[in-house]
Amino acid sequence: MQFVFDNHVLDPDRRELHRGSAAVAVEPQVFDLLLHLVQNRDRVVSKDDLIASVWRGRIVSDSTLASRINAARRAIGDNGDAQRLIRTVSRRGVRFVGSVDARADAAVARLAPTVRTERPGIAVLPFMNANGEPEQDYFADGIAEDIITELSRLRWFLVIARNSSFTYKAKPVPMKQIGEELGVGYLVEGSVRKSGERVRITAQLNEVATGKQLWAERYDRQLSDVFAIQDEITEAVVAAIEPQVWANESFRAQRKAPENLDAWDLVMRALPHYWRVTKEDHRLARQLLERAIAVDPNYAQALAVFAVSIMFGAHMGWENLATAVPEAESAALGAVRADGEDPWAHLALATIHLHRGRFDDSLAAFEMALSLNPNFSLALGYYGLVLSAVGRWQQGADAARRALRLSPRDPFSAIFSGVAAYAEFVGRNYEEAVRLAREGVRQRPEFVGGYRILTAAAAMAGDSELARSALQELRRTQPDISLAWVESQMLVRGTAERAHYLEAFRRAGLE
Repeated sequence: MQFVFDNHVLDPDRRELHRGSAAVAVEPQVFDLLLHLVQNRDRVVSKDDLIASVWRGRIVSDSTLASRINAARRAIGDNGDAQRLIRTVSRRGVRFVGSVDARADAAVARLAPTVRTERPGIAVLPFMNANGEPEQDYFADGIAEDIITELSRLRWFLVIARNSSFTYKAKPVPMKQIGEELGVGYLVEGSVRKSGERVRITAQLNEVATGKQLWAERYDRQLSDVFAIQDEITEAVVAAIEPQVWANESFRAQRKAPENLDAWDLVMRALPHYWRVTKEDHRLARQLLERAIAVDPNYAQALAVFAVSIMFGAHMGWENLATAVPEAESAALGAVRADGEDPWAHLALATIHLHRGRFDDSLAAFEMALSLNPNFSLALGYYGLVLSAVGRWQQGADAARRALRLSPRDPFSAIFSGVAAYAEFVGRNYEEAVRLAREGVRQRPEFVGGYRILTAAAAMAGDSELARSALQELRRTQPDISLAWVESQMLVRGTAERAHYLEAFRRAGLE
């Protein structure tokens, strides 16, 4: 069923909104709100109803609710003054008052041809039950449904609803045809095979346009707890898919002519530079993100990645903190205003709170980002840094190691190793800190933070030779490093821990 109103077509299955023949980009939460209003157009919808239906009972502020209603109005050519389609009813709620014609899909297909939106679209097909036993269908379907649910948390992608992707169950339809019919560029498919008390699950990510397999993995598990296995596989698949799509979208953006780049393309070009962890790449990422924000000043992802990147650069010593923090804070607040449900926006705020010494606020912002997307490995890794900075080093080490397990091929794995090394340093486990720091700089030879913790941990472990060589590499990657710089930039709460960190660098020979 599709809903036609005021030259618009709202398609719940494909999660698309069209104005005439043109696709309208709509954030997932705004789409859900608009759909709920249209489906309940015969009554006034209260604030509590919206929170229960759209936010699934999660507490949200009045300003967040108002911003989403305004965004829904803008998407359909309405506004708060005219209220032609979405009307506010004082002290009661809001109601969709436009005339709606609910039609079968085929009746409106000619009005709204499938058009690729800015964000890449992903469809998860039903996983094949390789045993052919009907009683095992529920498990295969459950895996696919959970992956759809978790992918939907990622604000970067348009994820096709189950009702649409599951229409292809047990049908030999070519990949390109499915992509065209669903309007997506990527398909996730897989299979489940049970043998005795073991289960083998395969999953793969395919690019529709080329038919190329971008990623594939196989998981063999003991079938002791079906639901635990389902959760574990879902987590692993979702965590792997996100960086693979980013990498492929970045490759596509690199092939576009500079004059044809939009905000999405510019962010995709910026991310690989951000991940390389070098001063020159940081500069290039900043330039691309600034261009993306110039193209679309309200683009949440561009603002959030810009803020996170600037604060990471400040931590590495590539940015002047006096100017970087206010600049990043402005961008982070803009990202939250543009999309308060974007985990990257809350990650950005968390890093700013950390650099301002607001540790409790930083922890709360990290926890908000992770509640919005529990599979957000970058937020999880950084969260470990703050936990360690406030003395909760065991939890910090666990968070960083979970980020490594969650996304073992993540471009930021070196950073997660560095955070885990710092946690072990805080816990006085110097040998383990050395091992983890070495792994970080092995992966990223220009990783300044890795050399810092390697220098400190080696010195406290009594390995003066390693401390000297690590300090030499630290000076190469950060020529202005000094005890005064370390003291001014330390992200740690408590005088004892500050003294511990400084003593390590003194033993290494830093002045």
